[in-house]
Amino acid sequence: MSSAKVKMRERKMRNQPSSVQYTSSALNVDSSTRNGQDASVSGEGSGACPSDVHPSAGRPKAPHQRGGWVRGHQKDGGGYTKDMPKYISGGAFARARAAEVSAMLKAVTKTTGSCHVFGALPKHMRRRAMSHNTKRLPRRLRDVANRMREKSLQSGAKKKEQAKSKSRKARRRHGNLLLEFNRRQRKNIWLETHIWHAKRFHMVKKWGYCLGDRPTYKCYRPCYRAMSTHCLLQDLSYYCCIELQGEEDKLLASLSQLTSKEAGPTFAAALCVSGRRQGSVVVYRAGNYPLQPLGPVTFLWRPRTQGSAFRQLWIWVHPTIKKDLLSELQNVCQCCEAVVPPVEPVVRPAETASTPETQHKPQKTPVTVQISGTKRKQSCKDVSGPPAKKILGDGTRSPTTPVTWKSSSTGIVINDLTMEIVRYRLIGPQSHSVLAETLEAATRCDESQPSPLWWPEHCKDESKMNLHQQQADIFHILKGIFSTGELPSGTVLGLTVDDPRMTLPTKKVKALPCVKQAQEVDEEKRRELMLQGVPEHCCQSSLWEQSVRDNVTDNKISEQELNRMRSEVLVPGSKLSPTPPQGRVPILLVHQPGKQVGHEMSSWGAGWDLLLPKGWGMAFWVPLVYRGVRIGGLNMSLKHSQNKGAPHFPNDYPDCPAGIGFQEEQEAELLDKFKRRPPAKRTNFIKHGCLAPFRCPWQQLVEEWELITEERREERKGDSQTQATTDTDKVTEEEMTLHPDITVTKPQSRFIVLRNRKCLRLLSGWCRPTTSKGQRSCRAGDMTPLNSSAVLQILKEHGMTLVWVRVSLLSKGKPELHAMVCVPNTEDLNMLSRESGRCGPQEPPHRNHFKSRIKRSKKGTKKVAMSSGTTEAKGSNLPPASEPQFTTAEDLKLHSQSSSDLIFGLWPDPLPSITSHCSRVTLGWVTQGDFSLSAGCGEALGFVSVAGLLNTLLSQPVEHRGMVLLRNPISLHYRFAKINIEV
Repeated sequence: MSSAKVKMRERKMRNQPSSVQYTSSALNVDSSTRNGQDASVSGEGSGACPSDVHPSAGRPKAPHQRGGWVRGHQKDGGGYTKDMPKYISGGAFARARAAEVSAMLKAVTKTTGSCHVFGALPKHMRRRAMSHNTKRLPRRLRDVANRMREKSLQSGAKKKEQAKSKSRKARRRHGNLLLEFNRRQRKNIWLETHIWHAKRFHMVKKWGYCLGDRPTYKCYRPCYRAMSTHCLLQDLSYYCCIELQGEEDKLLASLSQLTSKEAGPTFAAALCVSGRRQGSVVVYRAGNYPLQPLGPVTFLWRPRTQGSAFRQLWIWVHPTIKKDLLSELQNVCQCCEAVVPPVEPVVRPAETASTPETQHKPQKTPVTVQISGTKRKQSCKDVSGPPAKKILGDGTRSPTTPVTWKSSSTGIVINDLTMEIVRYRLIGPQSHSVLAETLEAATRCDESQPSPLWWPEHCKDESKMNLHQQQADIFHILKGIFSTGELPSGTVLGLTVDDPRMTLPTKKVKALPCVKQAQEVDEEKRRELMLQGVPEHCCQSSLWEQSVRDNVTDNKISEQELNRMRSEVLVPGSKLSPTPPQGRVPILLVHQPGKQVGHEMSSWGAGWDLLLPKGWGMAFWVPLVYRGVRIGGLNMSLKHSQNKGAPHFPNDYPDCPAGIGFQEEQEAELLDKFKRRPPAKRTNFIKHGCLAPFRCPWQQLVEEWELITEERREERKGDSQTQATTDTDKVTEEEMTLHPDITVTKPQSRFIVLRNRKCLRLLSGWCRPTTSKGQRSCRAGDMTPLNSSAVLQILKEHGMTLVWVRVSLLSKGKPELHAMVCVPNTEDLNMLSRESGRCGPQEPPHRNHFKSRIKRSKKGTKKVAMSSGTTEAKGSNLPPASEPQFTTAEDLKLHSQSSSDLIFGLWPDPLPSITSHCSRVTLGWVTQGDFSLSAGCGEALGFVSVAGLLNTLLSQPVEHRGMVLLRNPISLHYRFAKINIEV
């Protein structure tokens, strides 16, 4: 039989009793009994010969006998006996037939498929139209069908009425699209460029936003070339802006509690306070430096106004630390009084004041009749509700949520400007050329009559127009600069520009520096701009004023009006002139410094940040794209930081709350990806000697190195003078042998990342800074010589700390995430001196101590499951005495929990000693690793223990100082690398 017939037969025989399904074991033995013959009559209960009753019993059976019922005619009866019984008992026969009759009645009355009335009809009489018109049914079934239809209608009326799905044409209407987009923005905030990114990028939901992660097309190398030679564009509007207003002295006094001068320039830096430069700093919880860091922030002061001590400050923070920083600012500024925003009433047409003419005229209310079975349509004439508007800003925030806090004692006001300002970042040496070709300084507007727009009123002030002319001249000088990196880092320029949609080209054109414009620029002014930057008064911008931002956002020219203006132009594609008064936008241009540390590729990755009022995002985005820029997402932000050698937030801030949360999410994601692979295809990290392939146990690392340094100090105190002159090359080997199993106690204090500039410069000089591949050494300047006393002084102050390092491979290889940075022993350094091109040593395979334990746990659970599932167990099925026995439910539960924690190929918690687990002592791990296109070799960025690094530098000779070994988690091969600390 075919598979379809087999399935149909199984469905039919589903409700049959077991007495009907004959088996081959009882074909001849019990056939007479099933047919109703008594056992006593047939001779089964007496001593009569079976041949008297069944003459055919002694015959040899056919070799092709089959068990059970078989469809169709079979030769020689299919193996059943052909003899009829001599006597039949009525009671036995009725009992034998009763099961078959009941099964037949059950099969007839119960429908196997649908319970609809159509199931009573044969298949050749069923029609699809019967479900709509019951008159097509036979008369005997019409009443039943009508009753079923009424019953379904009544049950449907009780349920909540659901709107029918609209057609695609209706869903794509502008109003319906806006409603749908607004609904989807209730949980995750959309940027103004979200629709543009959603068509071209892989979108991810992070930090309460919906952001573009990476493009759908391959563009890794083109994006790198854009950052190196042209321009890369990114939307950073998800960064949160917090505004502080108040007197300068009180602001600086409050903000000084969050920073320290030891870590670099603070909010009180002279160039930053003047408003000429943008600054960056790592903030801490109030008064807890160097403990409890929150994360890095960038800040921008508004230039001073003559005769006023009132200042404004913008602090740009990552969305993961906005809540913590906002609470700290409220504490230090004593701004606990929340200002509840006024709720704007929604004006409906019925609430408007009616004129005398409309009062006498009766109003006709539209009556909408809903016909059953038809789709609902929204009538455009029905204006009972407010029209759908595009969400600008934070759509997830309630209108009654306070965004302003003030202090009655200090007079400081804190404003949350999240999603109020659009921020674009242009990265590359030709970023200024793209800006110069896209933007044009605003033209003057001569209107004597008062206007509700901000620009005509602004033009009436002659001093403001003189400032605007000076800013336009400086913007014109930017066209003559060869590279963006030539300008001072953090330079700020305020400007008012025309709507860039007015000069939108018809085709994409790559913006390049113009030689003629560069020659027209005055050489002295260009040199002054490159050396001193923008003057303080030219850093002023109307973007700082809330009223101007709201006026510009509310009076933006719509795309429909812009298209109408384009259609009236005589020459298609020419510039729209004159520019409407509402087409002037205040902006801020902030220079972003490139690579500022190290001795190579200075100012790589420099660019400009473009700050705009909300609502104008796409109006500037499309013209920038038409100038030939590349678009990058979150992935390219990480690569940009990696090429600059700078830590990326929150990935490379393990001592911050955001960094800890990121590490937990990353571990869960990598572990889930590891579990999805079949066990035979997983990497056995236990055999590779990798204790934590998906995370970096920083706390345990610094604790173990702290214990090692303390024991070394005690040994030095107890040693004699003869033992004090022992060779220091055996230090790392002794540490491996003396500390095979370090018991980690509870930490007295949590680890921190070293950010003290003085100590970082000292460590950088002791590591013998070199170029990427270690070809040549770089001059480190005057510094304290490396000796035991200097090391002890640093360890006393910064023992439980990590330091950010850059590791460059000396030969081939590509560092990966969570690769181990290890200490080479004496033999490794001798090998490197003999063969400079040698890759490195090999780690011997480790033994998997948990393999047998996992197998035993699996066998134990299987045995327990089998014993609990069966009520009667035979003696041969009992488990051997060597396997674990579980007598109670608690033992079984504990065993199942311990076995569930074990994953094949991974070490369970708690981890053993990290530093001495492998043949080479562990210093730290890699958080960013890849083949660097800028350096031409494999480069990695990560953290190492300060105590371990100092012990390693003391034990190494001068010519090999700073040499380490790098090993990926999936490899047993070590590779030589050079470690550098760039300050």
